[in-house]
Amino acid sequence: MKKTMLPALLVCLATALLLLCSGRAAMAQPVIPIPAIDLQVGTAEQPQQLVGTLRLLLLISVLSLAPAFIILMTSFTRIVIVLAFVRNAIATQQIPPNQVVVGLALFLTFFVMSPVLAEINDQALRPYLAEEISFEEAVERGGRPLREFMLNNTREKDLALFLEVARLESPEERSATPFGALIPAFVISELKTAFQMGFIIFIPFLVLDMVVASILMSMGMFMLPPVIVSLPFKILLFVLVDGWHLVVQSLVQSYA
Repeated sequence: MKKTMLPALLVCLATALLLLCSGRAAMAQPVIPIPAIDLQVGTAEQPQQLVGTLRLLLLISVLSLAPAFIILMTSFTRIVIVLAFVRNAIATQQIPPNQVVVGLALFLTFFVMSPVLAEINDQALRPYLAEEISFEEAVERGGRPLREFMLNNTREKDLALFLEVARLESPEERSATPFGALIPAFVISELKTAFQMGFIIFIPFLVLDMVVASILMSMGMFMLPPVIVSLPFKILLFVLVDGWHLVVQSLVQSYA
């Protein structure tokens, strides 16, 4: 027992010596200076300093809510729901993965929203950075293209619902539509449109499942799940008709 423990002890001692030598060598090397970060709360000497600080805090708050803005105020909701319907209709479980579906929906959202983002950049962001307009005017200008996009894809019935609930009068001009009523109306309009597109996508795959189930029952194969047999035919049908191209084309053209 002692003979078998001796090599192990020697190995442990050698390892400890190596670590000690390497530690001394590291201590002998010059130390790289690490910059220190100091945050202080002081008294503002001028009112402009306080306004700049408040704007910085407001910007940080807006960035923290950016994911909610992307989901609720852009085309992301419709696109990601339709893509999820496609995956469920084919019944391929987690293929494509959630990361691929969300990533594709995000990039398609940027593609669809690129004209709106370009208009916001030209009318609001660039003049504000060039100090040609004030912050309040930049916010007002930036909200116009986004409001027009949301109004063009919102049903009047949905918008009237939230205006009635909020006890607000129907605006005479589109530019006077409040965002508080427009955003939820836009979201439920997008949900309805996405479910309508998902229903249309489900129909051919449902028919294929029914045909396969009827054939299996006529052959007496009651114990064989029809989904297992119909899955290769679904994938083949989807590939032959170039399904992803058709789905993406329909989604992009639905915002034209």
